[in-house]
Amino acid sequence: MKLKELPREEYLLRGHAACAGCGAALALRHTLKALGRRSILVIPACCTSIIQGPYPKTAVRVPLFNIVFAAAAAAAAGISAGLEALGVEDVTVVAWAGDGGTADIGIQALSGAAERGDNILYICYDNEAYMNTGIQRSGATPLGAWTTTTPTGKTEHKKNMPMIMMAHGIPYVATASPSYPVDLFTKVRRAMEIRGTKYIHIHAPCPTGWRYPSSKTVEVGRRAVQTGMWVLFEVDHGRFRLSRPSAPLTEKSRRRPVEEYLRMQGRFSRLTPRDVEALQAWVDESWENYKRLQAE
Repeated sequence: MKLKELPREEYLLRGHAACAGCGAALALRHTLKALGRRSILVIPACCTSIIQGPYPKTAVRVPLFNIVFAAAAAAAAGISAGLEALGVEDVTVVAWAGDGGTADIGIQALSGAAERGDNILYICYDNEAYMNTGIQRSGATPLGAWTTTTPTGKTEHKKNMPMIMMAHGIPYVATASPSYPVDLFTKVRRAMEIRGTKYIHIHAPCPTGWRYPSSKTVEVGRRAVQTGMWVLFEVDHGRFRLSRPSAPLTEKSRRRPVEEYLRMQGRFSRLTPRDVEALQAWVDESWENYKRLQAE
């Protein structure tokens, strides 16, 4: 598929409340194109609670259910079970949550749904902090990043949610980026074909929290992939496969230095040369694991 072949119909309408250059809004737009009209969104407290617009109006053209922070996966599972009881089989139920509502507050409901095998698609859009409430650090904030609660930089690496979900043995896990919309679209469509719990983790650059010009969102997202800081892959019924943009990067010489990604963002402005070296070493070590998974 080529970019020009993506559906033209829009399910995220103009005039929504996202910040200029919002990576989450771009991701939601492409995700909804893949989902189509026969879908239901379950959204906990997060940036999208604001992006969608205040009740009784909405910028999203599919049914949408707002739920408390911790319960997105549980609510989605309940809706899916209700539809199944009614004999409705052609509606995709999607929990759409940020990294705070996934890696931290909502992980218990998500893990429970995965353990039960509930028939839902859970999508985390990861802007790497609690952006909606003031840029506080989350479990998905990367090492060294400034937030309002880590003013000198976070001291821990980000939680690897895709690998955590892989460990649950669910039928489909994938990562994606709105900077690669065809890859994102294809993965959402693949997940829709599978019964059971599916999980997609989307990189969602945030100009407000990451401190870069709003016109650079796509470029920032692409540089994350090119440096290996964000890896695009899918695990389909246990088979790990690097996606096309990331596949050549198993060779270290093909990856751009992580410094090129870091220096695009003000949130990493406090990093020392030693910090950059530590992040580069972490990326290189992570890629050795991806190479092993690819070879299996």
